[in-house]
Amino acid sequence: MNSMQKNSKIYVAGHRGLVGSAIVRALREQGYDNLVLKTRQELDLLDQMAVKNFFEQEKPEYVFLAAAKVGGIMANKTHPADFIYSNLTIQTNIIHNAYIQGVKKLLFLGSSCIYPKLCPQPIKEEYLLTSELEPTNKAYALAKIAGIYMCQSYNEQYGTNFISLMPTNLYGPNDNFDLTEAHVMPAMMRKFHEAKIKKERSVSVWGTGNAKREFLHVNDLALASVFLMNQYDNSDIINVGTGEDVTIKELAEKIKAVVGYEGEIVWDTTKPDGTPRKLLDVTKLHALGWKHSISLDDGIAETYEWYKKNNE
Repeated sequence: MNSMQKNSKIYVAGHRGLVGSAIVRALREQGYDNLVLKTRQELDLLDQMAVKNFFEQEKPEYVFLAAAKVGGIMANKTHPADFIYSNLTIQTNIIHNAYIQGVKKLLFLGSSCIYPKLCPQPIKEEYLLTSELEPTNKAYALAKIAGIYMCQSYNEQYGTNFISLMPTNLYGPNDNFDLTEAHVMPAMMRKFHEAKIKKERSVSVWGTGNAKREFLHVNDLALASVFLMNQYDNSDIINVGTGEDVTIKELAEKIKAVVGYEGEIVWDTTKPDGTPRKLLDVTKLHALGWKHSISLDDGIAETYEWYKKNNE
């Protein structure tokens, strides 16, 4: 088992994002203090030479690949070229140079959107590539699938130890609350918050509210990532989620209550619901001895506090 030591040199790519920042918090809380962190200004991950030079100079022992270009349905639909180019380039540069410089272990973060659109539920790891992807985020999903196969191929050909995690929908501090780019939870939180302040009578939400989604607090994902970096050595992908889901309607009611918005929710049924249900099977993760600890209610309340502090 290839476990990190407290003084191991650890590179977290994308340390300012939702996921990367949570991984840094989790590592520091557990006493890992030899972290290599570079802002976009210091290291452009799209620049092949810059990434090569960085790995040659720093020689990190462990790599958390949490850097990615992410966004909601709208962003994916309007900028597919940006999503496929940025994600393929970032992960290719990092994975290849991690191999060249003999990184002990790399953890690649995929996404639950890699799975087929109409998957049996809950989604088992082996359902990958069994049928068509969701068209709206195909560019992103294909880039992530390429990343998984790249990790597996390097393990097979070069004997590297590159593992791939597939997290479910994430939320928490440092999320993107920009309405054109945000995912469902931060977008709703902001809409209800602004409607409360402006005393608006109703808030319009996309779809019917009947679609079901699973949500994992990003601090839980970070703890799972550190756990799996230390405990999991296998090319097979592994799902990270809660194994529990809610309807978008239930989610909206929870957020509305936390925000204290008193108007009504109007469902805009001319807008798409996306996939009817997306729940990950987390049997494998639970069998390894890890389970999430932040409930959805607590997580929403905590995220709203963060939002108010940081977006007022």
